[in-house]
Amino acid sequence: MIDKELASRLEFHYRAFDKSKISPDPLEFPHKYSDPKDIEIVAFISAVYAYGNVKNINSTLSSIFESMGESPYNFLIKNDQNKFNGLNSLIYRFYNFNHSVVYFETLKIILDKYGSLKNLFYKYYEPGSGSIKIALTGFCSELNTTARKYFPDSDNKIISHFFSSPSGGSTCKRMNLFLRWMVRKDELDFGLWNEVLTSELIIPVDTHIAKVSQLLKLTGMKTVNWRMAEDITNNLKQYDPIDPVKYDFALCHIGMRKLEF
Repeated sequence: MIDKELASRLEFHYRAFDKSKISPDPLEFPHKYSDPKDIEIVAFISAVYAYGNVKNINSTLSSIFESMGESPYNFLIKNDQNKFNGLNSLIYRFYNFNHSVVYFETLKIILDKYGSLKNLFYKYYEPGSGSIKIALTGFCSELNTTARKYFPDSDNKIISHFFSSPSGGSTCKRMNLFLRWMVRKDELDFGLWNEVLTSELIIPVDTHIAKVSQLLKLTGMKTVNWRMAEDITNNLKQYDPIDPVKYDFALCHIGMRKLEF
């Protein structure tokens, strides 16, 4: 049975967290670009580095994109071994400079092969399957396989962290965040992958979403994993079966900013 008070509050906060409320959030970075190719690649980089303190995340992303110049897409596909010199001091939590170079070079290989991340994802996506789990698993698997094939001496744990997959039970918070940005369309999200159904998205679950969702009884689960992400998403479908993940930004920032729901 639908909780009418919760429904009202969810809609209120969804509308309250409009584009003027983006900061502080890594979503700020793809909004700085107009070319869909740049938006997509900036969004993917921003999402993959989106773990930890948001101030540190944004500081790191600022350095990355400043070094990449006007078009991060063109920067990545450029055949120039010296192009990463401006990033030689890049260290972010688990990632050192060499880890990041492997990540960026893997993206280059994928872009050379498919032209876009969208084309890679669509290779595995079947509309109407009910969930993006199968497509996301295939997407991440190919990214992982590519990185290990071309960079066999790299740290496999770091590669798996870059391209976390549902197959391991992870919430895949950063991958689901990227998909939300690409698939949904409103003031915050870009809707560039509009063939993917919003009803098939899974909410990006981190500690903030988990705690808020538990308080709101959107999940009774204690372990933060893929099953919890599915449970929260399915419960949100009571309030919007077509676009349940639209509440993500508001719920996350209510938790992050320690606001009252």
